[in-house]
Amino acid sequence: MLKNFVDLKDARILVSNDDGINSEGIKKLEIIAKGLSNDVWVVAPQNEQSGTGHSLTLRSPLRINKLAKKRFSVNGTPTDCVLLAINKIMVDKPPDIVLAGINHGSNVAEDLTYSGTIAVAIEATLSKIPAIALSQGFNKQNTAGEIDWSASEIYAAEAIQKVISITWPKDILININFPPVPSRLIKGFEVTRVGHRKIGDEIIESNDPNGKPCFWIGAQKHSNKNSRGTDVGAIQNGLISMCPLSINFTSQAMVQKLKTALK
Repeated sequence: MLKNFVDLKDARILVSNDDGINSEGIKKLEIIAKGLSNDVWVVAPQNEQSGTGHSLTLRSPLRINKLAKKRFSVNGTPTDCVLLAINKIMVDKPPDIVLAGINHGSNVAEDLTYSGTIAVAIEATLSKIPAIALSQGFNKQNTAGEIDWSASEIYAAEAIQKVISITWPKDILININFPPVPSRLIKGFEVTRVGHRKIGDEIIESNDPNGKPCFWIGAQKHSNKNSRGTDVGAIQNGLISMCPLSINFTSQAMVQKLKTALK
């Protein structure tokens, strides 16, 4: 079991993300973390790494850029950032807890397999460090591309405090998603399971400057109403989703079936 904290004031917190060191979300999470602890470190990708999942940089050198006393960027993936933070930058005293985000957009359902935000939390969990991923949903119909951060700004600290007040198994991380609504419309918290939503798989074809065909994977997604209790359903209904995720991929339900089949 991972230890719990009655108070984060003296805990060493590592903040990272996949949207990059200059993203609005990580700046907001850094402020929130500093409201909880006196020892906050930020190590994040130099550039946006959305959709990189739990990937490592193995065939090119990584460089650490020190931006301030406890603020660093890395020319790599979110996973690279956590590895370098724990084993190099903070090697004298590793973090007590890792916070990932705040992601620009929700990380629910199938998103979890692609998400660099979730990857931050996975890598911390593999190192036996408690980890919480935080994501802010936004209205995709907003053509201006603006995002209302008020839900996560107002409720993130409370959500983190609720989570760290308990112990949880060493192979578990906590995934928190804030609905795409203003803070005044938040209806509360809900403990959820992973839901489902169909990814549109929109492939956009165009031509490069040399006239050769090229393709873009579009971001279009079609979400169906999910039943209450799922992460998708929660944020669709104005609830803050708090979903425990396991990094143990073994399907216990299939173990005995396969043993029987192999007899």
